[in-house]
Amino acid sequence: MSKVTDSLRQVRFFLMEVRNELKKSTWPTRNELLESTAVVILSVVLFSVFVGVSDTLLVSVLRLVAR
Repeated sequence: MSKVTDSLRQVRFFLMEVRNELKKSTWPTRNELLESTAVVILSVVLFSVFVGVSDTLLVSVLRLVAR
């Protein structure tokens, strides 16, 4: 029974520490969050276009070489 009690005490201590650490963190404002989201979406779109164009060019080159 003491193992169960000890385990529950450790879990409780862990959760209290998590709560204390979360209080120390700073959360972004709504505007900052929207700006960051826009940057991520734009970056993903640009990277996707780059990979698509690179893939198309490499396939074309490989088809020319394979002839």
